[in-house]
Amino acid sequence: MIYFKHKLPVAAFFAAAVLYMELVLRIFTCKSFFTTGLLIIPFFCIGFGLMMQAVCMQFTKKTARKITIVVLAVLFLLFGTQAVYHGFFGKYLIAFSFVAGGADQVLADGIVENTLLALASGIPALVLLSVPIILAVMFFDRAVVIPEGKLKMGGVYLGASALLQIALIVIISLFPNMSVVQNGLFDPNLAVSRFGLLRTEVLDIKYNFLGIEQTVEIEPEKTNPKQEEEDIKPPEPNVMDFDFAALAEKEQDKDLKLLNSYFAEREPTYKNEYTGMYKGYNLVSVVAEGFSPYAIDPVLTPTLYKMQQEGFKFTNFYTPIWGVSTSDGEYTACTGLIPKSGVWSFYRSADNYMPFCLGNMFGSIGVENIFAYHNNTHSYYHRDLSHPNMGYDYKGMGTGVEKYVKNVWPQSDLEMIAGSVSEYISGDKPFHAYYMTVSGHLNYTKIGNSMASKNWEFVKDLNCSETLKAYYACNIELDRAMEKLLAQLNAAGVADKTVISITPDHYPYGLEKDDGDKYAVWREILGRDVETEFELYKSCFLLYCQGTKDAPTVDKYCYSVDILPTILNLFGFNYDSRLLMGSDILSESDGLVIFSDRSFITDKGRYSTATESFEEFQNASFASEEEKRQYVSNMRAVVNNKFKISSEILEEDYYGYLMKK
Repeated sequence: MIYFKHKLPVAAFFAAAVLYMELVLRIFTCKSFFTTGLLIIPFFCIGFGLMMQAVCMQFTKKTARKITIVVLAVLFLLFGTQAVYHGFFGKYLIAFSFVAGGADQVLADGIVENTLLALASGIPALVLLSVPIILAVMFFDRAVVIPEGKLKMGGVYLGASALLQIALIVIISLFPNMSVVQNGLFDPNLAVSRFGLLRTEVLDIKYNFLGIEQTVEIEPEKTNPKQEEEDIKPPEPNVMDFDFAALAEKEQDKDLKLLNSYFAEREPTYKNEYTGMYKGYNLVSVVAEGFSPYAIDPVLTPTLYKMQQEGFKFTNFYTPIWGVSTSDGEYTACTGLIPKSGVWSFYRSADNYMPFCLGNMFGSIGVENIFAYHNNTHSYYHRDLSHPNMGYDYKGMGTGVEKYVKNVWPQSDLEMIAGSVSEYISGDKPFHAYYMTVSGHLNYTKIGNSMASKNWEFVKDLNCSETLKAYYACNIELDRAMEKLLAQLNAAGVADKTVISITPDHYPYGLEKDDGDKYAVWREILGRDVETEFELYKSCFLLYCQGTKDAPTVDKYCYSVDILPTILNLFGFNYDSRLLMGSDILSESDGLVIFSDRSFITDKGRYSTATESFEEFQNASFASEEEKRQYVSNMRAVVNNKFKISSEILEEDYYGYLMKK
């Protein structure tokens, strides 16, 4: 039997246990282990330990032992769930999900259907996280002492815990990089890295579960207005008739005043040689589940390959993953805004005025045939609310799509396309259709994925892993859907007047699982290790119209938030480019890609929030280190402001405020 010469106070035991769990979670989920957060997290753990000591000392040691084991079990479930969820989806599970969608939707988002796979991949983390419970069960009576003092001393420990928490909050407020996450721009990824999971859960509940308003302030940006020669006609901006400065001056509401002031200073993008190129054309836009450039192959997916080769080529396009993966991926592509962290932004937008969404834009010019389709449950992520609000006659499984789509998992994109096209092609009437596909959904296995099974004959002889074969097979269904779409457009005589846009909702994170090696399939595809902070999210945006000659190749850095303004400009719509957080990719605006953790890429380099470092590209040509430092500082302000403004547009229904008065 083991005896302990010096026993630990219960406060020290809990502080050590929580710190241990925080470090384990950090190892398995954070991009960088050694950050300033390591200096802050231990003190939050000490505060938790003092609080638990105040509780435990009110009971007998036997009862305190039971309380300890129960609390540690709850912590194990909390940390374990986040470790497994993050390991599978690359994000943390947010509290809002249980309010917005209920357990059925949260669990359906991969946790139930992929339970065994997710748990298997999370076994190392779960084993390590169970250590504190094991130690408590085995050694609590012999290793931990419960101080006497009862209520009075308990109040002292509780007060000490509260004072420590307050002191930490004050200290954090003195450092902008941490304060912006705690007070004005909450993000679970950054919060876990800088404060640990327990503090993150408090902030998540505070801001997104209870709805307590965050402090929003705009950071100063250095703008670079266009300088034009006097004898050259200045370019025409893509703007509408808003006097933001006048609105800001008379507005009393602080949040609306902030938005008006921001837009008064924001530089618009300008009309260019591609403005109105497709004016009067039809549009079919697709957000494709788990799609990626690796699904495009001249033999396996020849239609997608044709669209890539003959359409616009965006060589530096990225699809970041956001907090609510698929729904946020749709939101960025459909709204030109950055999702608000910690909530379901698309669901939140359902009661807002959304004039720039393509359904509403086409409706504003008199187009009547405007449809949206999804070949999974119609109400999942509350699309039954958000998509009609974008101006669509929306149909999913349960509201019409089931007439031509079999109820298997995942469902067929080909069946959805084949069955729906006739609903919006009607003589010479113009149309716009939007599809959210599902055939490319994980798991990428022959058994359990109906699309992989259906198309297995086309991939069975490939010299690659079963996971990669299944991924190809799933996307063959999307390719066949596009082949069918083009055939029907040609049959109707409108193929050369219809633009097709395809982009992923997120990178195919299901490819990260192959015999326990997280990136084995990526290594198989690339022939080398994949860089996981930026390269993992490099993606594709197909923009194709049959008959378009000499579609350009665009090397500018761009991402999914830029899709809407690019299409609005191509179709010659009247919109205000200042009111979208993305930019027309074909304009002369500087390239920018923003990731959910506030990392970014520009034509001059890329900044990692995890390491707080900037990697300069060879063509950056900074005159001095000071110039580079100022550039990075300014770009960080630009990025932070885009997150803040996107959030405020969503929460304040700002478009409705501007345009429905």
